[in-house]
Amino acid sequence: MLIRSAPGTGPALPELHHRLRWLLVVVAVAFLILVGRLWQLQVVRGDQYLEEALSNVVQKRFISSVRGKILDRAGRPLATNRPAFNIYVSPDHFADAVPELVRLLGLSADEQAEMQDNMDDARKRRARAPVLLLSDQGAERVTLVEQASYRMPGVGVRYVPYRDYPYGSLASHVIGYMNKMQPKEYEKYRPLGYDEDELIGRDGIESKLENELRGKKGEERFVVNARGQRVEGAEATRLIDGPAFTEPVAGHDVVLTLDLELQKAAERAVRNLPAAGVVVVEVRTGRILAMVSKPSPDSNIMTGRLTAARKAELDADPRQPFVDKTLQQHYPPGSVYKFVTAIAGLDDDVITPDEIQTCPGSYEVSRQVFHCTSAHGKMDMRHALQRSCNVYFWKLAEKVGMDRMADVAFDFGFGHPTGLGLNGDLPGRVPTKDWYRQHGDSRIGNTLNMATGQGDVEVTVVQVAMAYAALANGGDLYVPQIIRQVQDGSGEVLFSYAPKLRHHVHASPEALQVVHEGMDMVVNQPGGTAYKYARSDFVHFAGKTGTAEVRGRRHRRNVDIDGWHPYGNHAWFVGYAPAEDPEIAVAVLVEHGGHGGKVAAPVARDIFEAYFRDVKPAYDKAMAEKKGAAK
Repeated sequence: MLIRSAPGTGPALPELHHRLRWLLVVVAVAFLILVGRLWQLQVVRGDQYLEEALSNVVQKRFISSVRGKILDRAGRPLATNRPAFNIYVSPDHFADAVPELVRLLGLSADEQAEMQDNMDDARKRRARAPVLLLSDQGAERVTLVEQASYRMPGVGVRYVPYRDYPYGSLASHVIGYMNKMQPKEYEKYRPLGYDEDELIGRDGIESKLENELRGKKGEERFVVNARGQRVEGAEATRLIDGPAFTEPVAGHDVVLTLDLELQKAAERAVRNLPAAGVVVVEVRTGRILAMVSKPSPDSNIMTGRLTAARKAELDADPRQPFVDKTLQQHYPPGSVYKFVTAIAGLDDDVITPDEIQTCPGSYEVSRQVFHCTSAHGKMDMRHALQRSCNVYFWKLAEKVGMDRMADVAFDFGFGHPTGLGLNGDLPGRVPTKDWYRQHGDSRIGNTLNMATGQGDVEVTVVQVAMAYAALANGGDLYVPQIIRQVQDGSGEVLFSYAPKLRHHVHASPEALQVVHEGMDMVVNQPGGTAYKYARSDFVHFAGKTGTAEVRGRRHRRNVDIDGWHPYGNHAWFVGYAPAEDPEIAVAVLVEHGGHGGKVAAPVARDIFEAYFRDVKPAYDKAMAEKKGAAK
């Protein structure tokens, strides 16, 4: 029997087969794509996605190491640590947690601005870990946050050791301070294991010895749930790959050459002066015992507490409190520089110590008149130093010449960095004939100005202190030293720094002796420029006063801070004691302070007396007791 297909159905079957084939192709392609995608997710990027998945539940936090202490030469702390608390928030919970924190803690405008800056930084770097919002919070605030934690998911409190400076602004330019890294800095420090929110040393020792002081952070890894709350137990522990806890390693302690009590005495000596720089140095070692730059900011305020308003106030202060006046600023030395001219003249035999020059009160060169402080009459070298006669040294400079004076100045360390390696350490300037030729300056008065430390001569307070230490010890010019040793927490010395001799100056003992005698007369004989204001019945010291004129005095600014004007003369005194067998040298600069003998010399006298009356006996006794206990 013949079976026929229904009308119209014959051609449909091949079309159906054709469509089924395309459908199978599409299904196969989709299946291959799905398999390829699964292979990519699970094989090619499996580790990456697993790590990202785990990072949502397994979090890590750094455990701050205890920063090493900064100690004075007797082991007394100048920078140490105290307990503090930081508040962190998970980036996913910024929107909910921040308004609640503002309300709960009653945050000030500055604190809210700090939080906003921290959040902005976190968003820029796409932070996933908890972000530091508020640092150094007190116990009362921490209690409030912990009590309200149930309604603030993602908020956490961490204990951290926080930097503390027991004496605030004391020696703050030497010690330095700490603050948070900038984003560009973090790129530099991240390979060294620094956290984004970590504070780093700024200025002074905190910056110079950052690696030694910092130590090594620890790390803790833990599991959190969707609310950001910590989860404990075996199942949580299983998700953590590797050690859950790594102990931090404390930083090393740094022992300075500074003496805390002498530093206090030096700062007391300038307490009534608006702006000053002081350096006290051991003449036979180059070790700095005190170093003052005034005004100076409080290191505690600079470390995490500097408000925008306070920073603007400090920036606007014309006395420049951020500038270290002993190293980062140079000044014309005035008459404290005259020893350079004296030694050049004596050692070149162009003058003898007893040769007389007459000072009529002025000196004319090529119809240009230079005025002395008074008409001193007949002067030999010692009396010219005693009474600081400019005419005597102007006449001597014409015989000696500019380049010879420059040679002596370079020999005593001027015109080059001292080698202290702290806060910039400017080289200053000692002009020569060639220097003036390069600057197109051929004025007749340049040589005369150089003889009395004026014109283009520029020095730092540390340079002058080291030069006078060399005068006092017979000609050994040392590299100034501020770091004595680095030790671990138990006091074991890891490495120490011995005194370093730069060179022996090319000054004859006879020339040095004449200068000593003149400087003794400056302080201890009537007519000396420091005799009336600074002679001491307690300690016999010698030195030289200086009153350095300031360039640009005609362009006066209307500024008066406690009698301080940015156009007044700089007051200098530099000396050493005891005069007969020097132990320490003191350099004092009172910025725009006026007459050196009247203003700067009494400061040095107070420091000398404090050292020999109180500081040295107490230190010697403490060291003797320490040695006895060690035996």
